[in-house]
Amino acid sequence: MATTSFFHDTRRAKPGCASVLKMAIAHNCTRSYVSLDAKLLPNQWDEVHSQVINHPNKQVLNLYLIKVKQQIDRTILFLTEEGRLQGMTANDIRDEIERKLKPEKIEKKEKVEKDKKKFAAWFLKVADSKSKSTRGVFMQTYRRMQAFMGEKLQKLSFEDITKEWLVEFDRFMAQTAKSKNSRNIHLRNIRTVINDAIDNEITSFYPFRKFKIIPQATPKRNLKVDQLRTLFNFPCEEHAKKYIDMSKLMFLLIGINVVDLCRLKEIVDGRIVFNRAKTHRLYSIKVEPEALEIIERYRGENWLLDILDRYTDHNEYTRRIDRELKKIGPVKRVGRGGKKVHQPLFPKISTYWIRHSWATIAMSLDIPKDTISHALGHGNNTVTDIYIEFDQEKVDIANRKVIDWVFYGKR
Repeated sequence: MATTSFFHDTRRAKPGCASVLKMAIAHNCTRSYVSLDAKLLPNQWDEVHSQVINHPNKQVLNLYLIKVKQQIDRTILFLTEEGRLQGMTANDIRDEIERKLKPEKIEKKEKVEKDKKKFAAWFLKVADSKSKSTRGVFMQTYRRMQAFMGEKLQKLSFEDITKEWLVEFDRFMAQTAKSKNSRNIHLRNIRTVINDAIDNEITSFYPFRKFKIIPQATPKRNLKVDQLRTLFNFPCEEHAKKYIDMSKLMFLLIGINVVDLCRLKEIVDGRIVFNRAKTHRLYSIKVEPEALEIIERYRGENWLLDILDRYTDHNEYTRRIDRELKKIGPVKRVGRGGKKVHQPLFPKISTYWIRHSWATIAMSLDIPKDTISHALGHGNNTVTDIYIEFDQEKVDIANRKVIDWVFYGKR
């Protein structure tokens, strides 16, 4: 049988401040509390007689407590007569009591729970849990869905996201995004949110069993060995030399991403050790003499390199270096004013090509795929990988082989 008693909750009370009076419910070895509309100082509650004392409105409050106790006891009696009480916990009883005493509170609580199960609300929750850059990509997806559904997006449930919905959303995006792979980014974000909701028992509905995200084959974004040699040794304009140097450094550091390059702090025992921004995995690269020479040329004040001493963030620098690399090539002066006209060697190049090029060249030198994978920081997410216990010497040897072939023609 459930029992009830008044409980003056002074556990977190500050000196001189009133504390809320509660009804304690004990049942089946569980305990719960219902907050009452009464706040009292310690000297205003008589625990022995369960009544208010030393309070200007003590008569009104005591009548309220008698009434509320009767309501709670009647609720428990009703649950007993229905045969429901035995299988309930104290929290279950509390919820039933609050439905009677504070229906507006329960209604609000249920609305919050219902809203949590709406797809849009959960999508924003997951987006907010991501890093700044990843959240930006998720919000692009959210804006695409807003354009697709308008105000209806707020009412969209997980069960509404069917195979047909995904097909229609993909068709809608195709009107402005012809690239299937760019649209797949948004579809994968939706899948991530649904998987998260399933993990949190918000839904069990999973439309991606029937709807498959199929990538579209893209041209290889890499330079061949002779093209890399041409780029690295091109007699460019003075201001462009530092961009070639940085692309060369990225290659020497196994195709390191711009964001990680910008955030390098120091060299320790001849190696750079850092957590990759994309995967947060610990990563280590041996600094070869060719790389050290470039690093010394561009030493920074607050970072290993001076990039973030000169640029607001890595995004700004990425845009600049990608733009400048695309210009590398012969320059002509035309017209009376001698206007510069660039004849780019590789008009579509970006820093990402450097990473692809390292991997492709390593493969051509018969370096095992497993070694290339670890060299690029992909790994298998095991404890071994976390502590970089993979035979790092294999990666060091692989990088040296790639450098010797590209820079010196030694195989």
